[in-house]
Amino acid sequence: QVQLVESGGGLVQAGGSLRLSCAASGSIISRAAMAWYRQAPGKQREVVATITSGGNTAYVGSVKGRFTIARDNAKNTMYLQMNSLRPEDTAVYYCAANFGVGGGRIYGYDTWGQGTQVTVSS
Repeated sequence: QVQLVESGGGLVQAGGSLRLSCAASGSIISRAAMAWYRQAPGKQREVVATITSGGNTAYVGSVKGRFTIARDNAKNTMYLQMNSLRPEDTAVYYCAANFGVGGGRIYGYDTWGQGTQVTVSS
């Protein structure tokens, strides 16, 4: 019943922007720690940005100053604004959250979306 669905991915030229959305259902995100991860072809999954229930944010060094993670509790949706995109940002982007549900955790999060593809051309 608890689900996360990503959207907003696509093809963009280097230097362009995209905004990813992560819509939650079955639980309320206001009390949940959340994150964006990405996995590039042939690479390991890596954390991109995190946001706590209190609004504290953190970013991987390669996206600092370019990406912004945010949460709209009224819409029960998390966002990732991506500016000045580079080809190295090409990956499948996943949203994740801790809602306190059972079933175990992956990288510390118990709920994951299916991902959205971001492709940045040179």
